[in-house]
Amino acid sequence: MSRFVAVLSLVISLCCSSVGFAAVPHDVSVPILLYHRFGATVADGMTVKTSVFEAQMKYLHDNGYKVIPLRQLVLWYQGKGAAPAPKSVVIVEDDAHRSVYSDMLPIIRRYRFPVTVFVYPSAISNAKYAMTWDQLRELKKTGLFDFQSHTYWHPNFKRERRKLQPAALDKLVMEQLTKSKRKIEQELGGSVDLLAWPFGIYDDYLLRQARSAGYVGTFSIERRHANRSEKLQILPRYLLVNADQGKAFEQLLTGNAVKRNVAY
Repeated sequence: MSRFVAVLSLVISLCCSSVGFAAVPHDVSVPILLYHRFGATVADGMTVKTSVFEAQMKYLHDNGYKVIPLRQLVLWYQGKGAAPAPKSVVIVEDDAHRSVYSDMLPIIRRYRFPVTVFVYPSAISNAKYAMTWDQLRELKKTGLFDFQSHTYWHPNFKRERRKLQPAALDKLVMEQLTKSKRKIEQELGGSVDLLAWPFGIYDDYLLRQARSAGYVGTFSIERRHANRSEKLQILPRYLLVNADQGKAFEQLLTGNAVKRNVAY
């Protein structure tokens, strides 16, 4: 009888493995790392020293982290893709600052990490601090960069709400959302359906407007991992500052980030 039980147990084990019952899904918990600009020195609260960024990327590479495209995470939330593997990380940048081209690009090329850049088109090829459309096209040719919306000219919607009547606010918001999407698609191709909120400002009204404009997901600057309890309509991101280095960076990756009040 004991031999029969042993054989039966083996058969059940093999059958369960063949239909996928043996693997228990892990809890999805993915940090989205948000950068703004880089440099040899810390020029302001949003600058991460290039040497610090390089050390962070080396840490990810050397410690078994898997940097995945933001789109892969989005597809999972949409039920169209597999769950991200344990120790997955997403890297994004807001504003398309010129230091993405000069400082970030060489490091990203070395490690072959995918990056999503959230662009507000009014600055591109206009503002001295921003990249040009040709530089963005060069980034796209690497196959490592995707470009999504950060509205058209980065308004503060709280301030605009105080100044404008409801109809005028509706007009402004929809222009910001649709003009950005249209311009990026026109200049760079691809589909623009993700939005990073300027200054991290959003509310139910803005989320409804984003859906109406064709955005499937939007992003805040709340300092926590994206996990199963989050909604694709608004996902959190860690706004990285220069102090997020060394032990603080390691803590952040494990979901124990130092609390910071960052002036955007």
